[in-house]
Parts: sequence; C-alpha cells; structure tokens
Amino acid sequence: MTALRSEEVVKRFFDEVRSGKNLKAAPELMGGKVFAHQVQSEQEVTVERTPEVYAEHVQEMLDAYGPFTLEVQELLGSGDRVYARWKQTGTHIGEIDGYPPTGLPVIELASAVYRVENGKIAEYWIQIDRAGIERQLKRNAGEAGAVTATADGSAD
Repeated sequence: MTALRSEEVVKRFFDEVRSGKNLKAAPELMGGKVFAHQVQSEQEVTVERTPEVYAEHVQEMLDAYGPFTLEVQELLGSGDRVYARWKQTGTHIGEIDGYPPTGLPVIELASAVYRVENGKIAEYWIQIDRAGIERQLKRNAGEAGAVTATADGSAD
C-alpha cells in the first residue's frame, strides 16, 4: 500500500475522526503525540494530544453539540502542510462553557494548518471563531430563557 498524500490524510481525518463518525481511526491518522497550537485570546497555547485523547475531545463535542455536521469548505496542500477551513453546525444539547443546553443551533467556523509526517498528523495550528461561538451561546441562552418564560406563563 502506498503512503497517503498529506491532503488525503487530512481529508480522511476530517471525514472519519473530526466528524465523530469513526473515532477509532484516530491512531491510523494521528501520530503518537500531536502538538495542537491554539490561539486563546491573545495567548498562544500548545497542547499535546494522543490519538486517544483527541478522540475523547471529539466525543466531548458530540456530547455538547449532538451529531453535528462538518463541512470542509477548503482543503489546500503543499508538501507536508495542509490548510483546512471548515464549518461545524450542531445543536446545543450539553453544557458548553457554563451555558446550559438550549436545543438551539450553534455554528463553529475554524481553520487550521496540519503538518503530516510519515502519513500521520504530527501537529497543527488552529484558529476557531470563539467570539462568534460565545455570541451565539449568549443569544441562545436569552432566547431559551424567553421561550421558557413564555411557556410557563410567567411572561408574555
């Protein structure tokens, strides 16, 4: 079997693992230790993840957003680097950042550059529109509160 090209590795990673459809494929597509370089506020944070820990991370997303849809909007590769941009749409069914479930949609827009080594993801640099997610969670909490208040008769 020939080695998968970097783009094919990342595409399969999104199709199977990141989508939550086949978490058991994580060890096939990710190195033993993957470095996730993240931007949180103005800070750069690097998290080390094993394939098993990454699968748990995706399971947490499934617990919070339900069986979400994941649309890869752009996938560009050059050598061992692959850029991916995606849109994830789910339903707020579990607690997210202290916000109780609302049953309303939440959309995540994100992009990352993945580095593939020996046919597996070795590290990635990710940016997520966390401010956009926060705005949606706040808005949804207000809408869910208004719906609840109206439903129990305490507000018009």
